[in-house]
Amino acid sequence: MGSVANEESAIKQFQSLMEEVDEPLKTAYETVHQGYPRETLVRFLKARDWNVAIAHKMLIDSLEWRMQNDINSILTKPIVPADLYRAVRDTQLVGLSGFTREGHPVIAIGLGLSTYDKASVNYYVQSHIQMNEYRDRVVLPYATKKYGRYIGTCVKVLDMTGLKLSALNQLKLLTVISTIDDLNYPEKTETYYIVNPPRIFSACWKVSTYLGSFLFSSIRYLNHKTVKFLEWLQVVKPLLQERTRRKIQVLHGCPKDELFKIMDYSSLPHFCRGEGSGSSSGSDNGTVDDCFSLDHTFHQQLYNYIKQQALLMDSSPVKQGSVHVTFLEPEPDDAEIAQTIESEIHKLGENKRGLVSMMSGLKVNGSWKGWF
Repeated sequence: MGSVANEESAIKQFQSLMEEVDEPLKTAYETVHQGYPRETLVRFLKARDWNVAIAHKMLIDSLEWRMQNDINSILTKPIVPADLYRAVRDTQLVGLSGFTREGHPVIAIGLGLSTYDKASVNYYVQSHIQMNEYRDRVVLPYATKKYGRYIGTCVKVLDMTGLKLSALNQLKLLTVISTIDDLNYPEKTETYYIVNPPRIFSACWKVSTYLGSFLFSSIRYLNHKTVKFLEWLQVVKPLLQERTRRKIQVLHGCPKDELFKIMDYSSLPHFCRGEGSGSSSGSDNGTVDDCFSLDHTFHQQLYNYIKQQALLMDSSPVKQGSVHVTFLEPEPDDAEIAQTIESEIHKLGENKRGLVSMMSGLKVNGSWKGWF
């Protein structure tokens, strides 16, 4: 935004606006800020380039979304039976592996091997929001207390092992989850570490980085569907924003050396340890090292917490059924991408280097750029 004085002025304007909201919204807001309203306002201001009016609308829309979908009580609604929740955990690979030395939670995401094919979309969305809320209401306050300073962000380690074009079959679900995060949980990640990236991601990453300075309309060589692919691919779309792209580190080869700079071995996600740790891996003390597994300490604590909160709210047995959360639907064109992009890439990649070779001759603003 510019000077510190301008930022302070924006924060004060935002604070004044929030003092005028009605009581139901204030209650929802208290759950969001967890005793740190100033830091919360700064997150929304950063997400909207310090435009007070737009950030205010974003926050109000988010609070209304929370009220309409009863998000404040979502941690009282466990996914049951346990076998169904285990199926969700086995196909939506997310977990907490530990904390950095500065106290930021380390969120591991198995993006390449997540299949999202054992439950309905509503269960996956419910699970994702529950982990967001548990992070914000339990994990981050715990870290703030333990490390003696406010901690409001996490570090994410995204494992691209197994990432294939077939992952686009889940484009709609991934777009829904991404949209929920963008609109309601902005600026919650300190740094993204991309590990085990396949060639297709490396190509798209270089494209997304380069496109940050150009309009899509200036590209002459790519056809429409390929441009849409690069724009909406879940891994690439968020990275096109400059403020997010600055947080990205793509780690090739063994990521341990780089991650050791910010965390101890015990906090490394299992897929970064170079020991062939799999979903059934365990440590010498009998605990499960795979932070994606329902048997891991984090997921046991999370699931038990939700079940306990459910009992406190209602003594009757928990009934099976997902929480239906409203969300913005992806554009109609996006549904077609998953069905067409693989054939488009094959058409463009008939030579040995496939997509990478095609990208090496990208024509931008009339000149050929070689990137690889």
